[in-house]
Amino acid sequence: MDHARQVFTVDLLERYATKGRGVITAMAAGNDVIVLGTSKGWVIRHDFGVGDSYDIDLCAGRPGEQSIHRVFVDPGGSHCIATVVGAGGAETYYTHAKWSKPRVLGRLKGLVVNAVAWNRQQITEASTKEVVLGTDNGQLYEIAVDEKDKREKYIKFIYELKELPEAFMGLQMETASLGSGTRYYVMAVTPTRLYSFTGIGLLETVFASYLERAVRFMELPGEVPNRQVELHFFIKQRRATHFAWLSGAGIYHGGLNFGSQHSNPNGDNFVENKALLDYSKLSEGSEVVKPTSMAVSEFHFLLLIGNKVKVVNRISEHIIEDLHFDLTSESASRGIIGLCSDATAGLFYAYDQNSVFQVSVNDEGRDMWKVYLDMKEYAASLANCRDPFQRDQVYLVQADAAFSSRDFQRAASFYAKINYILSFEEVTLKFISVGEQDALRTFLLHRLDNLTKEDKCQITMISTWATELYLDKINRLLLEEDSAVENHGVEYQSIIQEFCAFLSDSKDVLDEATTMKLLESYGRVEELVYFASLKEQHEIVIHHYIQYKFAPDLIALDAYETVESWMGTKNLNPRKLIPAMMRYSSEPHAKNETHEVIKYLEFCVHRLHNEDPGIHNLLLSLYAKQEDDSALLRFLQCKFGKGRENGPDFFYDPKYALRLCLKEKRMRACVHIYSMMSMHEEAVALALQVDPELAMAEADKVEDDEDLRKKLWLMVAKHVIEQEKGTKRENIRKAIAFLKETDGLLKIEDILPFFPDFALIDDFKEAICSSLEDYNKQIEELKQEMNDATHGADNIRNDINALAQRYAVIDKDEDCGGINVEAGADGSAEESSMTDHRGADAAGNSKKVRDFSSKDESSRMVSVTCSGNELVCRRKILNVGGDYRMSRGYTSVGPIAPFYVFPCGHAFHSECLIAHVTRCTTESQAEHILDLQKQLTLLGDGARKDLNGSMFEDSVSSTTNADKLRSQLDDAVAGECPFCGELMIREISLPFILADESREVNSWTIKPTNNLLNLRSISLPS
Repeated sequence: MDHARQVFTVDLLERYATKGRGVITAMAAGNDVIVLGTSKGWVIRHDFGVGDSYDIDLCAGRPGEQSIHRVFVDPGGSHCIATVVGAGGAETYYTHAKWSKPRVLGRLKGLVVNAVAWNRQQITEASTKEVVLGTDNGQLYEIAVDEKDKREKYIKFIYELKELPEAFMGLQMETASLGSGTRYYVMAVTPTRLYSFTGIGLLETVFASYLERAVRFMELPGEVPNRQVELHFFIKQRRATHFAWLSGAGIYHGGLNFGSQHSNPNGDNFVENKALLDYSKLSEGSEVVKPTSMAVSEFHFLLLIGNKVKVVNRISEHIIEDLHFDLTSESASRGIIGLCSDATAGLFYAYDQNSVFQVSVNDEGRDMWKVYLDMKEYAASLANCRDPFQRDQVYLVQADAAFSSRDFQRAASFYAKINYILSFEEVTLKFISVGEQDALRTFLLHRLDNLTKEDKCQITMISTWATELYLDKINRLLLEEDSAVENHGVEYQSIIQEFCAFLSDSKDVLDEATTMKLLESYGRVEELVYFASLKEQHEIVIHHYIQYKFAPDLIALDAYETVESWMGTKNLNPRKLIPAMMRYSSEPHAKNETHEVIKYLEFCVHRLHNEDPGIHNLLLSLYAKQEDDSALLRFLQCKFGKGRENGPDFFYDPKYALRLCLKEKRMRACVHIYSMMSMHEEAVALALQVDPELAMAEADKVEDDEDLRKKLWLMVAKHVIEQEKGTKRENIRKAIAFLKETDGLLKIEDILPFFPDFALIDDFKEAICSSLEDYNKQIEELKQEMNDATHGADNIRNDINALAQRYAVIDKDEDCGGINVEAGADGSAEESSMTDHRGADAAGNSKKVRDFSSKDESSRMVSVTCSGNELVCRRKILNVGGDYRMSRGYTSVGPIAPFYVFPCGHAFHSECLIAHVTRCTTESQAEHILDLQKQLTLLGDGARKDLNGSMFEDSVSSTTNADKLRSQLDDAVAGECPFCGELMIREISLPFILADESREVNSWTIKPTNNLLNLRSISLPS
């Protein structure tokens, strides 16, 4: 809400309104008249319209103290009903604005009247007409009073609550005049229920009908402070539009639709859009505070809570304002007592014991468009907009919502209604960015409807743009696939009709030359002629009809000149000339006469690069009917779509071409079409009937399928053998010669079944011998391959046996990280692989350790010192005593520590090797090695053996697991020598000083000292 100006304001109307007649106990208002009831039984009437005021004593002649319980004033401010409660019981009085004395309603003696419903549609200053009164004991009475009679016309009992007798606390009534009588609508509330009554006829008749049918009610149990249950109608133009019930559970409210019941005489439901405002929404803390009184405006509830009034928007149910009152010290103890409303004057009043405050409304609907917009009730929001800028904001929200949900057509219609807050360019770019050409066209068309005649330039530009979008849409529909064209046929016709209607409507605003060029560039000849006729360009229309409509007559009269005219005309659609060309082609022509239609079709295909299948099929049919089939074969062999990416090689229908050529006996053309359709067997079979050489050429076209190619050649061979008419020996010689043409694909045994059974073997001697020699050669090659495979297998077996005898010799003085090279008798370095040491003799002498690739037992030892990482201990490999580090997961036999020996000769203690590899390898590999060590350590002594080879008590399965883990650890750390392998090569690229060695770098920093300042300079002698 806009808080710059408050919607509701409070002003003090009367500070001491009772004139010393007691304190205020009740109040009512109507037509700028307020009536106050006091604690001393006085009724005080203030008429602010005429500035008059008087008071009436209702307790005159009554013993004891008397107090006004309720007062009621009609909407016109003329009629007043008041109930007095005292020691002598309750009395109800009626008084008129012109009377000086009240009239007691004797029939109601002893009954406490809590509610009155006035007949707002028919009441006059002179007569109350029908009035309904609700009493404290759950009864309803009807009365009528005429001012001139100075008394009531009648008082009738009309209804009583039987099921749940409760006091009537509020009543409201509406009437509607119908042809059959008057329809009454009555709503009544008790502390827990809201009742609805309706019917046609007299009020007494309406309520009597509910003796035979159930009354409609809504039950909302709950307590209301001071039992102040209230029912209010909001009156607009003398008709109630909505209601509100201040109940114990909340504010039950909704709309009133009195016209919906006309068709159903017994229909009681004239309430719609019902809702319940929970009191928890009014409380700031956890404790729920209920209002003690209420008033209803067009869009708000005024709720009295304590000494302030909370203004709540009945649509959004949000509190928008708090109204405070200037209370006197004597009234502050009890505070504000209640609220009442003057529906005729559009004012609201609040009162305490002495004072009356006026609550004025200041344009309460000015921000309702925002409230409805936030609730996405767009129609209601638009209805409450006051200016074009507000309407633009509603349209923008609707358009953005539709755009986000990809309902682009709906979004376009809303964007077109925006005139101020969003530019034309911004909207068009939104649709262009998402590629929605159809929605963009819709936006442009709607925008045209909103422009005035003064915007001529903008109208022409938008109309031209819309024309191009129409043409683009038509083209896109034409470019759809065949199936899509069938599905979009209706859409295509619809868009054509819509485009023509647009051209007709916009003919006066479209630029003629620009529109003509657009239609011509898109090839829309019919629309071009239509627009030309709209613009009265008769030359274009006549030219069109000459070119198309009269084309059959023109080509029949002078074929040469007509075809030359066609060839010289741009943007001519050859497809529309097909009927004329077919009619001309069906007539007989001289043999030597140039076929003008063929000439024009060749021009379209070769010069204009026409891709219309109809044009290509017509040209093919004309070629097929000629005696010479050379032109037909050239046409079939042309690849018209060669220049297009992923385009077809031809545009005619191959099935139609095949049927036509078979019909016209163009067998060579049929062979070509079969081959083009990958029907090679049919192509060869047909070619054999025409020319065996053609069949051989077709058989040779198959390159990617050897079996199919052989099958085709067998078909040719069979035909050649069976069709030869010479002597038998001559036929055999020709068959043998045919085999040579197949380049070895066919052999003599492939064609032997085609010869008769009684043929002499001598006739095939040479071919059979040649074939046998080839087979023999293949057999020898297979034998050689088998011998090579056998020899290779023997070598592999020998290598496997040799692996079992491999060993390495370790000198007793060999250092950890040193090099041990075994040389053969010829002085060459011996190949050796990693050796996992499992034991050494007790004396510590050099010991042979089994290896996997040793070749020669005669060797010599050469010890070479190799610089390595600082993690290598440099102690003796065959160390004795306790001066060595035991590797986790390994078992030493005797005092010798476990070690590795590599083929290059380097030897390492296992602990040193693991430490070195773990430090130098990748982080993931180091974690894997440490994990393997941990698992071996956890296994403990489960897989160890003692020096005599006996097993400990651990299970065999534990030993097996330990062996597997050791094997994995060997693979991880000893796959290659760390000093000679890839690990050392990677270290070459590392810096001399690593990142974690910053302290080492700082220790080498030269720092200046103060002693340098004390040095004296000594000059050298010259």
